[in-house]
Amino acid sequence: MKYTSFLFLMLLGFNLSSLNAQRRPATRRTTTPSRRPATTNAASRPAASTPVTTPTPQAQKPSAPYITIASSGGNGGGINDTAKISQRNDNVITRNYVKDRTPLAYKNIREDDAVYKQRIWREIDAREKVNLPFRYSLVEDNGSQRFISILLSAIRSGVTAFDADIDDRFTTPLTTDQALAKLAAGKPDTSAVNDLDGNVIRYEIRAKEVMLDSVYKYRIKEEVVFDKETSVLYTRILGIAPEMPKYTSEGTFISLQTLFWLYYPDLRPTLAKYEVYNPKNFGARMSWEDLFESRMFSSYITKSTLDNPFDQSLKAKYGKNTLFALLEGDAIKEKIFNYEQSLWSY
Repeated sequence: MKYTSFLFLMLLGFNLSSLNAQRRPATRRTTTPSRRPATTNAASRPAASTPVTTPTPQAQKPSAPYITIASSGGNGGGINDTAKISQRNDNVITRNYVKDRTPLAYKNIREDDAVYKQRIWREIDAREKVNLPFRYSLVEDNGSQRFISILLSAIRSGVTAFDADIDDRFTTPLTTDQALAKLAAGKPDTSAVNDLDGNVIRYEIRAKEVMLDSVYKYRIKEEVVFDKETSVLYTRILGIAPEMPKYTSEGTFISLQTLFWLYYPDLRPTLAKYEVYNPKNFGARMSWEDLFESRMFSSYITKSTLDNPFDQSLKAKYGKNTLFALLEGDAIKEKIFNYEQSLWSY
């Protein structure tokens, strides 16, 4: 009995303790988790900031100068070749006669006395043997003796050049730079010059030049007039124009380009001061003005006003048949000669 009552009291106390536990509010135990060192990949880790260093100011280097390099001179045949003057007399004799030479004035032909007149265009090919003095490349105190160099020297000294792309009537004058630009091969080249350390010390500007030996043809415009007062058939040159061949990038010939026209009466004083090469006697040389007045050159007719109502050149008239064009030019020369001879009775 005692043992039974003891068990009953124990059960009753257990039930009361469980009921009290259910009535209490649940309290959650919060614990602070321990921090562990974060392990990250090196790729995701931010780069360490490097200290910014301010460069010390240095003195700014001066910019390299631009220098225009002139031609070296000599007989290279460039458009900008400059001749050096001899510091001593380069001749056995003192040649003052050439410097003081002036051309003789033309005889005036009255309009009423000009009973016959024809206009003729000719072409001189300096590659012919008789015309080789046009390509004589000796350099003297007055410059290169090539005929194209003499024409360029005349332009620089004040002789007016006229645009050949417009017409051949001397209507459109060119400035000196415009006339010389006709012989230019393009824009100048600029190249850097470095020292041993690789620093640029200067820039050199060199012009692209055309070799003057490539100019070997010249056009001549002239008039043939018969003066009845003196009974003389005069041939007066009106203008001279150099021609330069044009080629493609592959070297194929395109055509001849007339560079500019020079009025021959304005050119005579300059031509009188230059001497023509004489292969037989170097001491007995005539001037270029004497050569043209004496007609001591070879040429062929390319156009005339004789029987030409449509103002055509012989090349346009006969096309690629150059032989017929040459024969027609000889026929024109023969007709003018026969007219002069027919005025005389023997």
